[in-house]
Amino acid sequence: MAATLDGAAGGKKRKRAAPGLADLHDDMLERVLARLPPASYFRLRGVSRRWRAAAESRTFRAACARVTARDPWFLMLEDPDHQYQDQDERRPRPAAVFDSAERAWARWRGAPGPLQPVAAAGGLLLYRDPGTGDLTVVNPLTGASRALPPPPPTPTRALQAVAMYGSPYRVVLILGELPDLSTVVYDSSTNAWGDEAALSRKPAEDAASSREERVAEADGDDTVYFLSKSGDVVATTMQRSASRQYSSAVACREGGGGDAVAYFLSRSGTVVACDLSRRAFAELPRILPAYHEYSIDVVACGGAAYAVVLSEFLDAASLRVWEFAGGAWRQVAAMPPAMAHAFRGAKADVNCVGHGGRVMVCVSSSTAAGASGCFMCDVRTNRWEELAGGDGDAATGFVAALSFEPRMEAAV
Repeated sequence: MAATLDGAAGGKKRKRAAPGLADLHDDMLERVLARLPPASYFRLRGVSRRWRAAAESRTFRAACARVTARDPWFLMLEDPDHQYQDQDERRPRPAAVFDSAERAWARWRGAPGPLQPVAAAGGLLLYRDPGTGDLTVVNPLTGASRALPPPPPTPTRALQAVAMYGSPYRVVLILGELPDLSTVVYDSSTNAWGDEAALSRKPAEDAASSREERVAEADGDDTVYFLSKSGDVVATTMQRSASRQYSSAVACREGGGGDAVAYFLSRSGTVVACDLSRRAFAELPRILPAYHEYSIDVVACGGAAYAVVLSEFLDAASLRVWEFAGGAWRQVAAMPPAMAHAFRGAKADVNCVGHGGRVMVCVSSSTAAGASGCFMCDVRTNRWEELAGGDGDAATGFVAALSFEPRMEAAV
């Protein structure tokens, strides 16, 4: 019988090369590439012509859409007035982004010119031109962008906050001053703005606010003291940096595409909840007494909204996470005292952002000797860890943050 082995004349088998990515069908290759970490997408086009063609194909983006969830990126923003690493040469210091999948910091190129990121939803970022108020939506992975049409003119209504949510996404402008608030909504599916709609005050939360106001009046002092973004104790009016002047946190109820609530901080430091679908708002009661000094930020993650508060009492500092439920605030997480003790007397400020079940807390101090740091908190388990190394050390000086899920297929 004739030998059937390759190279039978020498009685040896010829080794066949193991199949690799080059042997995969285009459809299977795209499925494999779609499951790479999003940070790898920037390098796909440089591997080969075939990979470049795959990365630019519609079927590849369809394969990316079948990946149900990706770990978020946390973008740390700095005050534009202090974003220079060398004041003499006026060289801008790049922003920092934390890739939670790779557990690493990276530099962020961002958008050119004066545009400032003000909101995020899905895999998209919303930029605002501070000079003109023009809005632009950008996919930071692909670079695709869309300039939104100008909203209807509201010459007598001041912009209070900007919110973004959903898919197709919506952009909401919250206008006016408490208690006279209204909204204007942009719908990406129609590429048009709706008419301005007034927000009514919710009676249930209004009663809670009234009780808090009566307590403050009984104490004989209704002045609110809190830490500004520079760490100084101020009263009556919250001082916001340009990077977070219009920031808000949006919590979407489970199973509700348009059922969303936007939370933002009022000028007096209270948390305001705007039910965007029911066109109603509530000014939530204060977490701490009116005369207490503290720093506060509001975040949304896992479909819920939380307030993060850094305060000092009896020579001890505490950093706690609160959730508003059942008409009252309840504590759901707290930084271990050994970690929080470093911020005692540091005049530190908290800037936070949430995604999924995690909250990133950036603590910065206005004093040279003050403690600073970036921390990640799992709200469900109350597990805290400090994020260090790389550009994370530089991120502690940033005054605002945004989170988004990096998605190649997210359409502007």
